[in-house]
Amino acid sequence: MRIVLLGAPGSGKGTQAKLLGERYGIPQISTGDLLREAAAGGGNLGRQAKTAMAAGELVSDEVVLGMIEQRLKKPDTRRGFILDGFPRNIPQAQALDSLLNWLGRPLQVTLYINVSQDTLVKRLTGRITCGACGAIYNEFFSPPRKSGVCDACGKRKLKKRGDDNAATARNRLVVYERDTEPLVDYYKAQQKLRTVSGGGGVKDICERISGLIDADIRPLAAAVDLGGGGGDGAQTIISGGQVVTAETPAAAKKSAPAKKKKQTTAGKPKPAKRKTAAVSRAGKTKAAGKKTSRKKSTTTTRRKK
Repeated sequence: MRIVLLGAPGSGKGTQAKLLGERYGIPQISTGDLLREAAAGGGNLGRQAKTAMAAGELVSDEVVLGMIEQRLKKPDTRRGFILDGFPRNIPQAQALDSLLNWLGRPLQVTLYINVSQDTLVKRLTGRITCGACGAIYNEFFSPPRKSGVCDACGKRKLKKRGDDNAATARNRLVVYERDTEPLVDYYKAQQKLRTVSGGGGVKDICERISGLIDADIRPLAAAVDLGGGGGDGAQTIISGGQVVTAETPAAAKKSAPAKKKKQTTAGKPKPAKRKTAAVSRAGKTKAAGKKTSRKKSTTTTRRKK
């Protein structure tokens, strides 16, 4: 299952990517997480990312694609992945397609989470994050049970991001409509776009997306070769949001005990006996002797006459 999640800021892409990854056993690949990890860990790509972020500049597409390529080569992506936060524009989508095709793992589907602008603004301006465990709440839609206290860890470290205000939220949506929304038509032209309503609670949205995956995407991702190629090995079947492993017919045939062939000589012609050189020479000598005796007897008869 090779999926890209599309949606405006506040649509819940990150939350849904995490839930879907847990449900289907495939990793969520967030470009934001990749950049932070690379900057902290060093390496050539990490140094370039750190320099750009320290200067307040955007990290180049080349660096981001290099990080995605490194991430996709890890074993946990063998059954698939969910890309969250990339691509953000058409050139990035084209570069991503080229990378995935080169890796032999082309994108299968793009899930677009569609949410009204009013709802998006409320989600962005009402977002609250726990500074201790990272749990996310929303004062309009999903507030914590006790004001100011995290439900997950019980600590009073809930806070709002500085840029989560109405003016900043609307500006982010304008940038999204200009740069990222054209990707909807881009993937629609490839017949890879699936749209799902992003309204309602987190679990409701997850169920809608899972239902779409099970009913519509499953024909594309029903069988994934886990044996390393060739069609043999185990298959992963996506059924009702559950991952079920089963042997492929080729693997079952391969693992079945081979029947021993009975060896028999019945009906087979016996091999012809080879004449030795001595026998052959003896035959020639005997034949020559017969011819000589015939000549002698003829001569004797003529003399008698």
